[in-house]
Amino acid sequence: MPYTPHVEQHFRAGLVVRDMVIGLSDGLTVPFALAAGLTGAVDSTALVVTAGLAEIAAGSIAMGLGGYLAGKSDVEHYASERQREQLEIEQKPDVEAMEVMELLQSHGLTPEESAPVVAALRRRPEAWRDFMLRFELGLEKPDPRRALTSGAVIAAAYIAGGLIPLGPYMFLPSAHSALPWSVGVTGAALAVFGWIKGRFTGSGPARSALQTLLIGGLAAGAAFLIARAIS
Repeated sequence: MPYTPHVEQHFRAGLVVRDMVIGLSDGLTVPFALAAGLTGAVDSTALVVTAGLAEIAAGSIAMGLGGYLAGKSDVEHYASERQREQLEIEQKPDVEAMEVMELLQSHGLTPEESAPVVAALRRRPEAWRDFMLRFELGLEKPDPRRALTSGAVIAAAYIAGGLIPLGPYMFLPSAHSALPWSVGVTGAALAVFGWIKGRFTGSGPARSALQTLLIGGLAAGAAFLIARAIS
């Protein structure tokens, strides 16, 4: 029989999707809530657009910088733990070997089955170190370029999301008349975004769409009512 190679289909862009989710979710909800809140206080599209664009600029910078610093922190944390694990292997090899035995047995291997694996790792200190980082500490080696990519993706997604609720205010003369359009386009964007997120993450597109729509709607509704009450 002809051999058909087995090709596993795994989604490998999880980190990029995560960054897009972070940027888009905040980009859609925060400027939307701000625009709705200002509309509840004043009927000025110029004010709403100016404040919205200022918030998008500040928010994208803050969110992008946060993503960049988080990525840098992951790289630094991994390097620190890698050095610590290297020293422990050099200074306390017997203790580390016992930890490997316990890890393997916790995954169902017997002591007899674990012993050759431990012996093989002891002959390869670098592989031993990486094994402990992965299976004892649960750490994956981060991509050094990940920090910059993460910051850029989050910032861009925040800007893209933030411009959607402001669109109607840019084309209509009255903030009160623009609000229903903003609610409509933002609600549709939240639902589509939630559906796509659920599709990629496996959490269920319909459930994710409804959840995202409810969160965005509650944020905007709360801001609108607070601003209306204060004014």
